[in-house]
Amino acid sequence: MTILAKKAPQRALMSLALVLGLSGCGDSSSAEPLIPFISFNESISVLDQRYPQLRTDNGAAEIPGGVRGLIIVRQNATTYLAFERNCPYRPYDAACSTVSIDASRLFLADACCSSQFTLQGQTRGGPAPRPLRQYATSLSGNLLTITN
Repeated sequence: MTILAKKAPQRALMSLALVLGLSGCGDSSSAEPLIPFISFNESISVLDQRYPQLRTDNGAAEIPGGVRGLIIVRQNATTYLAFERNCPYRPYDAACSTVSIDASRLFLADACCSSQFTLQGQTRGGPAPRPLRQYATSLSGNLLTITN
């Protein structure tokens, strides 16, 4: 047996170890901390005088609940989306990391880190590594229930 033939299994083993080692390296977004998980069940009337924006398509309102509050977006008369206001970029930053409805009412934004999100919760710009956390909604008559 030649020296090269003896080293072939060693090389294969080294190559396998290298591939497995590198496959553990992901993009940096997977290393970002996740938003805390809390259990809640919030209900609001979509006709509530405090939330007139929820009576028109693409209207959005901020309500209490979740970790830092919720943003409710009306897609149409029967479909509402609910998002966590806690920004996915540095979610444990106590002084910042809160998403609000932009003054234009066309998108959502975190004024501290400049992350922006569509009204469907998808990232639009800035350092946020992932979309906003979305919660389940159900509409029964005029009562909208948001749960996690």
